[in-house]
Amino acid sequence: MTQMDYKYTLLGSSVEDYRKRPLLLQVDDTPMNLFAVLEVKRELPRRWSTLSCFRKVKLYSFLFGLAVMFLIMASYILTGDKKGLLLTPSPYHFSNLVSPGPFPFNLSSAKDYAHIKLVVKTITSKVEFSSSRQLPELKALINSEPHMFSVIPRKFLPGVKNPCWYEEYTGNITSDPYRTNLYARYSRRFRTVFEYLRNTFREHLLHRDSKLYRMRCLPYFYIIGQPKCGTTDLYDRLRLHPDVRFTTFKEPHWWTRKRFGIIRLSEGFHDRYPVEDYLDLFDLAAYQIQDYLRANASGAPSQHNIIIGEASASTMWDNNAWVYFYDNTTEGEPPFLIQDFVHALQPDARFIVMLRDPVERLYSDYLYFGIANKSAEDFHEKVSESLQLFEGCLMEYTMRSCVYNTTLNNAMPVRLQVGLYIVYIMDWLTVFSRDQILVLRLEDHASNRKYTMHKVFDFLNLGPLTEQKEAEITKSPASNTRRPADKNLGPMLPITKEILRDFYMPFNEKLAKVLSMSLINQTHR
Repeated sequence: MTQMDYKYTLLGSSVEDYRKRPLLLQVDDTPMNLFAVLEVKRELPRRWSTLSCFRKVKLYSFLFGLAVMFLIMASYILTGDKKGLLLTPSPYHFSNLVSPGPFPFNLSSAKDYAHIKLVVKTITSKVEFSSSRQLPELKALINSEPHMFSVIPRKFLPGVKNPCWYEEYTGNITSDPYRTNLYARYSRRFRTVFEYLRNTFREHLLHRDSKLYRMRCLPYFYIIGQPKCGTTDLYDRLRLHPDVRFTTFKEPHWWTRKRFGIIRLSEGFHDRYPVEDYLDLFDLAAYQIQDYLRANASGAPSQHNIIIGEASASTMWDNNAWVYFYDNTTEGEPPFLIQDFVHALQPDARFIVMLRDPVERLYSDYLYFGIANKSAEDFHEKVSESLQLFEGCLMEYTMRSCVYNTTLNNAMPVRLQVGLYIVYIMDWLTVFSRDQILVLRLEDHASNRKYTMHKVFDFLNLGPLTEQKEAEITKSPASNTRRPADKNLGPMLPITKEILRDFYMPFNEKLAKVLSMSLINQTHR
């Protein structure tokens, strides 16, 4: 099977996929404390040619509707209250998964305040941190993504700092090698870059033993998170370093979304982006590395210092696609995580994590991604809704299962789970060593950019800079700051901040312990 012939498909046959495709139902608009996951099986649509067949369809549809109604009413009666039923969302719908409606919270009401405080207390009482998780075997990873593992080799070129290799090119050298790249289809910036790459493609083909080879590269390091924690500012500063290269835009989101066919969460699934499309994004840097190798081919072997970075801030935490593509045999937890695949392919990769106070991160996230009618009061209501949904999940599942629960993550009106940093970091530490992950705080970066940038340079083993270049990198204005219109909304309500601080406290305390212990262990090596 050639690379061009390979076609990604959903897990299982089309018949199985259709029959397993779940539905979303909502009984009413009242608050929901019960987190229920139900599935309704469907029959495949068939072509009918006779009148009697149409009558059968109507009869079956009527009976199906009665069955669904029975399930809803039974749940309504059993719960003893009018609670919405949150069912597993269809993989083809990512927005409006649940609409509990606006909660009639009276911010001055002691009753409402006491209720949310009790919700937070219930959540924190159930917080527990597993010291380890069951790691998947390499064979299972390969079986789940055979094409990816067939394209990327186990070893990379010696004498080159960045992970690169030569791949045999069997296509027509007169045709456009980027004509099928899906990134170019949806991005003008990539189309511009691919135009340049297309014009210089043939001259970068290596001729050896009557065969043609092209250089391929993966990133040397990844900025993996978190959103609204200063990753854009770090990315913009690192781009100024003479030895660092990135893709055309900051976040390809290949590991978490594009390889599953997710472009925008509101649009459902599209064609899955093959790994070749992802590798194409690094061709410009690969050309530069290759040109250096050619220029120094006659000299003594030396290591080229150019390294490639990738800065998708979803890489650390976003595993929402797993439930649609992998077998759910792990009691609600993903059988594979993003880092399992990255580690299998790049065990020596390095990762940078930018964090900030999760309370402020959540408000910044709300202001940035909110569309209309944003206000501190609206934020408070959305936080309250999300906390109740999270509490409902914990009644049925473990804390870790809820963090990775796609239904819950899509249902919460604000992304509470993104601020649970310790859950994700502990999972990353199950496959990568602590010295491969650099954790930075936005608060430290904002107060002393020179200090944090030097930590990054040392972590990436970058060479010294001139004073002029260092000043250019460290003194440039901050990137991606809060928009003026959002600043005018003012801070969150004090009551919201207090509730969120209580919610995040046990997670922050565990994070501090894990990171401090990691530092202690490093000093004793």
